[in-house]
Amino acid sequence: MRLVAEFTTEPFDVEGSPPAHATEALRAAEEAGLDCEFGPLGTQVSGDQHLLLPALPKVLEAAFAGGASQVTLQVRRDA
Repeated sequence: MRLVAEFTTEPFDVEGSPPAHATEALRAAEEAGLDCEFGPLGTQVSGDQHLLLPALPKVLEAAFAGGASQVTLQVRRDA
């Protein structure tokens, strides 16, 4: 089954370069082999469940290690 996860890392910083907590979370998702779409307010990743589900703890760890104060995560089946 293919899944899609969307996550937002905080605090938001709309000025300048994306914050480390956002880029480190993206890097963890890319290293897990997920398809990634990085956006100004959040990131969407997708892949087979056997890739995506084990990658989520790594994405969360990377975000918090990069300075995130909060991560909001949603996961759904890909339509």
